[in-house]
Amino acid sequence: MSKILVSGLVNVETTCRIGQFPIDYQPIDYNFFGVNSAVAGVGFNVAKALHSLGDIVEVATLTGEDVLADVVRNELKSINADKLIQQKLKQTPQSVVLFDDEGKRRISCDLKDIQEKEYNFENIRIEDYDLVAACNINYSRPLLKKAKKAGIKICTDVHVLSNVEDEYNKEFMEYADILFLSNEAVIGCEKQLLQDLSQRYHNEIIVMGCGNRGAIMYARENETENQYYEQSAVVTDKIINTVGAGDALFSAFVSLYANGYSPLDSLTLAQKFAAYKIGFDGAAKGFLTMKELVEL
Repeated sequence: MSKILVSGLVNVETTCRIGQFPIDYQPIDYNFFGVNSAVAGVGFNVAKALHSLGDIVEVATLTGEDVLADVVRNELKSINADKLIQQKLKQTPQSVVLFDDEGKRRISCDLKDIQEKEYNFENIRIEDYDLVAACNINYSRPLLKKAKKAGIKICTDVHVLSNVEDEYNKEFMEYADILFLSNEAVIGCEKQLLQDLSQRYHNEIIVMGCGNRGAIMYARENETENQYYEQSAVVTDKIINTVGAGDALFSAFVSLYANGYSPLDSLTLAQKFAAYKIGFDGAAKGFLTMKELVEL
């Protein structure tokens, strides 16, 4: 069991199952039990997964002072992670996800004014945490410096990346001990980007999720040795909604690694955790416990 500080977006997400992409126009669709709303967002997805795996989690996030903020607070309270909410936004962020039976999805994410607001980290005792999971949202930037100064490991996921000098994500990549990203913008050039990232930022571990092709990982063994691993995807016959699969992979890896598993074992089990999760509708649903994951 580890104590982990998560800094990231928590929003209210509405998912809608559709027949297929592209969507044919029709004035109304009676989609019985096909439309659902729940609290999600990268910060919540990660926190809930970590909580399910047995870690102690606290979430530094921003909301508005509206009715959706109450929904967010209640959900965070259910995982004992509601103490660090700061209500500074005009409205609480929301998202809408359209998805089909093949796992394809279209996400519309409304961050409201969260990218212009600051979070006050001054009263957080960073030394109390074993690890920081800093999502790549603007208000997390001061936390990177605070955690690095205290010697606390930093994990972050920059999601879709094509350039090692990406201006928005550069600071997150510089400070991350454990860096996650997707291959969506570099299909066919995955290894080259991993090598470029490791040479540029000297991260301890870099994991690139490759969807149904599995994952690639770079691990710095010591000052002179580096290791690259390629892992095939875990085969599953139950795919309901792939939204949140990357967050699940990230969360499980972070939890396992923080609790003493090797990088390779952490990735192997994290892939199983993510494969099981996509059999459920909703980005923050379908999380295994640590006992269930190890048994699986």
